[in-house]
Amino acid sequence: MTDLAALPLAEQPPRADRARPVAIWLLIVAAMIFAMTIIGALTRLTESGLSIVEWKPVTGILPPLSLEAWQEEFAKYQQSPEYKLVNRGMSLQQFQGIFWLEYIHRLWGRLIGLAFAVPMAWFMLKRRVPQGLTPHLWFLLALGGAQGLIGWLMVQSGLVDRPSVSQYRLALHLGLAVAIYGYILWLAFGLLQPRTVAARPPAGIARFFVCYVFLVILSGAFVAGLDAGLVHNTFPDMSGYVFPPGGYDPQLGWRNLFDNPTVVQFEHRWLAKLALLFAFFVWLRVRLGTRVGWRSRRAADLLLGMAVLQLGLGVSTLLLGVPITVATLHQAGALLLFSFAILLLHRLRTPN
Repeated sequence: MTDLAALPLAEQPPRADRARPVAIWLLIVAAMIFAMTIIGALTRLTESGLSIVEWKPVTGILPPLSLEAWQEEFAKYQQSPEYKLVNRGMSLQQFQGIFWLEYIHRLWGRLIGLAFAVPMAWFMLKRRVPQGLTPHLWFLLALGGAQGLIGWLMVQSGLVDRPSVSQYRLALHLGLAVAIYGYILWLAFGLLQPRTVAARPPAGIARFFVCYVFLVILSGAFVAGLDAGLVHNTFPDMSGYVFPPGGYDPQLGWRNLFDNPTVVQFEHRWLAKLALLFAFFVWLRVRLGTRVGWRSRRAADLLLGMAVLQLGLGVSTLLLGVPITVATLHQAGALLLFSFAILLLHRLRTPN
């Protein structure tokens, strides 16, 4: 993951008439990516992600427009492992239900690409890109293209011999989306309030917390990819144990960390609980800091409050058996926690 604090910023604050419009544009794109993660969560939780079995970046922008086109699309899906092993006998109407969510998911991804590329071209042609920002914009554009390809490779992993996507590719897909989101936020914050002072002492621990939250999100992707949230739905124990007997598979060896649903859930539980303790420690460091201003303190308050709420959402998701609404809120909460961590890090490096 990109070291957010190490991203170069212009030594002199960019002109406000150039910086602010670009920052607003970047924040809009970030908001669209945030929405995309929610759509992605709904797509995964409703098991809609494998309903479209082809990748057509250009022609795929149009959905089936006739009964014949729908039947042709359905016939393609009927050749997939998911239909043969999970949804055999599904009606055309039921297929349309899962198709539309995946279609919206892909369409929104295309819209994000347009929302980034078109204004970027306009700002560049008008010479309104603040100094030093252009390389970052080109890099983000490349990352966006890579994200689309990785999304298809993820779907493709569930079209070969099993009716589910690879948890590794799911983690890569979600992780890159979160990294792009965080990168854009950091750039936008830097344009709205450029760094003009040395980082305050808590900035080091805040930077580490950003990376830790990213790690917890990746852990959650493995939980989602393995449906590990369904194997032990009690808390704080796991079906009456700290770690269930027989939960470790000797044949998997180190791969238990990524391929065993029980082990993956165990990891995510403890990473999440430690995240709350970590957030409290960061909050305490900021609150006790003698050179920390009120903006940083408010950001630390938001961070701690979101960490508490996020753990509550995680426990609720587990105890309720992963209901779609609560599980989606849990994913949104993870991204909000990540956002507040970036906000705090930025404010510790700017005037307060």
